[in-house]
Amino acid sequence: MEKVCELCKREPVRTTEHHLIPKEYGGVDGPVAMLCGACHRQVHALFTNEELAGFYHSIERLKDHPDMMKYIRWVKKQDPEKRITTRKSNRRKR
Repeated sequence: MEKVCELCKREPVRTTEHHLIPKEYGGVDGPVAMLCGACHRQVHALFTNEELAGFYHSIERLKDHPDMMKYIRWVKKQDPEKRITTRKSNRRKR
């Protein structure tokens, strides 16, 4: 489905449903955001599900994180049809 990504605002992009509160933390029927694949992968590379459930459970809070801000500035310049590789964050604990 071709739409606009709610994080990077690129269009047209294929979007996926991102549960703002992870399913394992009760977000099955909760709010969702439509994100391009690149942004969706980046969110999960930067944040644990615990962090997403505890604080980063809105588009605004995701956008306010310094690493996400930097990523969004970069990804906005990328071709929406280009496959973007996501690197895992060094700060994320496994």
